[in-house]
Amino acid sequence: MTETTVPRGGRTKLGPVNGDLTIGPRATVDPDGKLVVTGRITCRDSAEITGPVDAGSFEVDAGDVVVRGDLTVREDVRARDASLRVEGALAGRRVDVDRGLSVRGPVKADEIEVGGWLQGQGPLTATRVSVGGKLELSGLLTAGSVEAGGSVEVAEVAIDSLEVGGTARVKGGAVHRSIEVGGRISVEGPFTFDGLEVGGSVELHGSSRGGEIEVGGKLVADGDLTFRTLEIGGIGEIRGTATGDRVEIGGRFDVGSALTLTGGLEVGGTVKVGGVLTSGDGEIGGRLEAQRAVFSGAVEIGGEIRTEAGLKGKRIRLRKRSRAYGPLVGELVELEERSRAEDIYGREVALGRRTEARRIVGATVRLGDGVVAEQIEYVEALDTARDLRCPRSPVKIASLPPFPL
Repeated sequence: MTETTVPRGGRTKLGPVNGDLTIGPRATVDPDGKLVVTGRITCRDSAEITGPVDAGSFEVDAGDVVVRGDLTVREDVRARDASLRVEGALAGRRVDVDRGLSVRGPVKADEIEVGGWLQGQGPLTATRVSVGGKLELSGLLTAGSVEAGGSVEVAEVAIDSLEVGGTARVKGGAVHRSIEVGGRISVEGPFTFDGLEVGGSVELHGSSRGGEIEVGGKLVADGDLTFRTLEIGGIGEIRGTATGDRVEIGGRFDVGSALTLTGGLEVGGTVKVGGVLTSGDGEIGGRLEAQRAVFSGAVEIGGEIRTEAGLKGKRIRLRKRSRAYGPLVGELVELEERSRAEDIYGREVALGRRTEARRIVGATVRLGDGVVAEQIEYVEALDTARDLRCPRSPVKIASLPPFPL
């Protein structure tokens, strides 16, 4: 195969090349229309090609190379200790650039690996994209796996997986499998994904649908959020509706509208729901506030309950010194020592020592020492300890009346 050479610092106009082309340091090639090379193009250092290129393969040994047009390569693009700027489209089988890659037009390749930064203005399509530093793309990103050691700032995505060491900013789209971000991720529009694992914070500015979500710090969602599981070490804030299976929050959890869970709710601090809360089991370390709360299983509150329409659960337990504002309705309602409630309805009601309630209605009622209640109604049995204070005598009724909720 023949070889054509452009000397160091020279400027040469070239037509089609049958064979290989070697471009010397700081040389310029002016294509006669399009530079078509049947073999390999090798740039020995910084160089410039002032028009479109079509070659078998493209290599850069060092420096900075500019192609002022499309770069179409049938095999690989390789830039060792170099950067590459393409002012048109880029197409190749495998693109491997050590320093940085900038492309103005569409990019299409099987694999893209860049040691430093990758910047693109058009759509990018690849099976795998790996960037050591920053990935910045203003067009649609379509890929299998996408990895960046530093940060990612992209428009709409249609990818299988995303892994970022630092921060990520996405306009919207879909990640079909997993997202892993070491620091922070912000999504500007509607977004669908499967797994999301973030060490720091998450911002979702459109309605989103996901699978398993795990956040070390804080999650804020401006719209609705649908998920399988949601685990947050610190704070969760969903300004629309929240729908999923299970929620586990270390600190505070706020939902602007309804919260609907098929599994359980576990929050170490406070829960505030603007609409109706529906869940399986529940364990709240601090305060629960909702328009109405319905649990199909057991619920345990460590601090305070505030509802407008009431709280219903199969089993309700208020821990020591807890407070409940709004009716409590359950198969079993228990108040531990020094707790206070308003109206209590249950098949079985058990109040510990020095607890207080306004009205108690139950099939069986068990009261500890020093209980204070304004009204007590029971069907089957009433068991009282010492010092019951009730201005009206307890009343045995024939059957339980309809309970609220």
